Amino acid sequence: MSFAADPTVAGPPAGRPRDPQIDVAVLKATLALLDESGYARLTLEGVARRAGTTKPAIYRRWPDRQRLVLAALGSRLGEARAPDTGCTLCDLDECLKLFVDAFRRMPPDVLGPLFADCAGDRELRAAFMTALFDPPRAAVRETLERAHARGDLRADVDLDLILDLIGSLVHYRALFGHAPTSDIEIERAVEALLQGIAVDYPALLEHSRRVSGDPGLHHLHA
Repeated sequence: MSFAADPTVAGPPAGRPRDPQIDVAVLKATLALLDESGYARLTLEGVARRAGTTKPAIYRRWPDRQRLVLAALGSRLGEARAPDTGCTLCDLDECLKLFVDAFRRMPPDVLGPLFADCAGDRELRAAFMTALFDPPRAAVRETLERAHARGDLRADVDLDLILDLIGSLVHYRALFGHAPTSDIEIERAVEALLQGIAVDYPALLEHSRRVSGDPGLHHLHA
């Protein structure tokens, strides 16, 4: 599953084939300008100059600034793959770290303004969710579904609710930037979550230590 927004969202233009080198140059230029000056100051004129192309060439690929930025951020975030070690505690820890790391790779002061710019338009909001939020959510869901199938989670667990509880920690801090989300905090979040929804949390903890061969693993969960 990929974080990358589809750069052909506007549909392929009629006529001669598109030059993929321009696509790459435009996405790289967009990311460079986002890193330098943020989302609010980003202009298609500036992107075109940095990429050595023209605004019409950009519009043939992306119909607006928002979709261009979503495609650029998606190209930086890359793939989101759910870990599968057979250890629920290890997999959930790793999955949340992948989730958090994805947002750490975003330029500062971009996510909140970009979402505000997309929220009022149904199609733009859907594109935002598809590009940046749905892939990590799907990875976490896959991890939870495997844990549920193994019998590690209670039969009555509402997976959609658990997904929202997990996502809210990452999304809230990523959007508002009021606090970091460290590896230690991720372990604490996993501990609080699994103590509530696991069939036998101490058994999961012991299994994770046997799998890793490290008696100190997940020391916060002891």
